[in-house]
Amino acid sequence: MTAVRTLSPEEFREAWGAARDAVGQAVVGHAEVVEQVLVCLFAGGHCLLEGVPGIGKTLLVRSLAASLDLPFSRIQFTPDLMPADIVGTDLVVERPGGGLDMEFREGPIFGSVVLADEINRATPKTQSALLQAMEEQQVSVARRTYDLPAPFFVLATQNPLEMEGTYPLPEAQLDRFMMKVLVGSPELADLLRIVERTTGETSPQVPCVADGPTVRGMQALARQVVIAPHLGEFLGRVVLATHPGRDTPPEIVRRVVRFGASPRAARALALGAKVRALALGRANVSEEDLRALAPAVLRHRVLLNFEGEAEGIGPEDVVRAALNSVRA
Repeated sequence: MTAVRTLSPEEFREAWGAARDAVGQAVVGHAEVVEQVLVCLFAGGHCLLEGVPGIGKTLLVRSLAASLDLPFSRIQFTPDLMPADIVGTDLVVERPGGGLDMEFREGPIFGSVVLADEINRATPKTQSALLQAMEEQQVSVARRTYDLPAPFFVLATQNPLEMEGTYPLPEAQLDRFMMKVLVGSPELADLLRIVERTTGETSPQVPCVADGPTVRGMQALARQVVIAPHLGEFLGRVVLATHPGRDTPPEIVRRVVRFGASPRAARALALGAKVRALALGRANVSEEDLRALAPAVLRHRVLLNFEGEAEGIGPEDVVRAALNSVRA
């Protein structure tokens, strides 16, 4: 297991800025997306990036991995991918002195930064191979359990579910992603910069700016940030406002929501807000931190009923209503 480096708040901000700038060497635009991914990393969570092909999702993940001195693995999800292709399997090997034995060969999940590329291209059976790893940082194979490296961070990319050849992720797996970050198409100025950078004689190089002990130290320091009691109550009320069965939910929630966000969402929002506060030079969480991260934390945890889907109402509308209904 990687050691933990003790950091000061100033060192946290320096490492945060260095990581953000390093990723920016290769990724044009998407500043908010990069910051949300960094929030996930330094909060110890996992991140799901959704967007159409060709807008830089995989490049963002590769650039982040390049900026960190951590073991990196890439899993290309396809319809014929099997669970053993991810977690590993037992193989029959010949002993040096003769005879046969069983030996476990690790799969690509045994990395600190794991890119699950186009995760919704694989079948639900294969997608579920990540469940234990993402929650417990362990995998079980043939009645034996193996620990994964620490830190452990899954960055998954997926195409919109309306596209052909995709399988929706199970609700239980979606809930294990701390954030679902939407990656949009670039603006004209960014598009021109992308063309300029990618058609020249040289390609941008991403410097390595942090190692495992630094990342774990940043994760540990973030947990020391304070959330005032009234903001803790605000956080809880926002999460509960996504539940149609609670007292006086927003009208849109009562009408179109089947299931609201889980307690895991409240934990994710609290940790993310702590990281954001430190990155902005504060030792305590503000209401603005919670409101800024709530859409990315809650959007994939709100399940709509048939009426909501038929009317074209999205989770963003529900989250916005929940935030507007609660005051700190």
